[in-house]
Amino acid sequence: MCVFSQDESRFGLLTVRRRRLTACGVQPVGTVQHVFEWSYVYGAVEPTMGARFFLELPYLNADAFQIFIDAFAHAFPDSLNILLLDNSGAHTAQRLQWPENVRYVGLPPYCPELNPIERLWRDLKDDLAWLHFPPSIPNSSMSGTCYRPIMPRPSMHSRVTPTWWKRLMHWLL
Repeated sequence: MCVFSQDESRFGLLTVRRRRLTACGVQPVGTVQHVFEWSYVYGAVEPTMGARFFLELPYLNADAFQIFIDAFAHAFPDSLNILLLDNSGAHTAQRLQWPENVRYVGLPPYCPELNPIERLWRDLKDDLAWLHFPPSIPNSSMSGTCYRPIMPRPSMHSRVTPTWWKRLMHWLL
């Protein structure tokens, strides 16, 4: 049995802005790219072991989430996989067909701190802050270039995993 933390995040050509260190009273300066093209990266991470699965899709809706859970079930066919999900409408749609090897547990509303993958999205966007990409690159190529080199880092799951998660998994399993 594997317990995965699942969520999705939007990535695109619009510049990710973060704080910058400046002198007192000086406004930070940074160039911003105003291009509104994006796609969604669906991700599932098993924080204690480092197992992960990511899929880039153009929309965030129940149909796209169905594609994700089918691909996820196909990627991990030999184990019972539990997905921790927020209460997004895409996750709770009645028309979803759950594969045999995937179950879900809903997290309480308005509690992103309980979902370890939220830390991964934050760290990833910190790594992408203030970067610019040519508008001529199609969105799927751009975001693939951005997140694929960063996602597979084995050390990232240790930053994503809070201590309480490790204790809970040790107690449950």
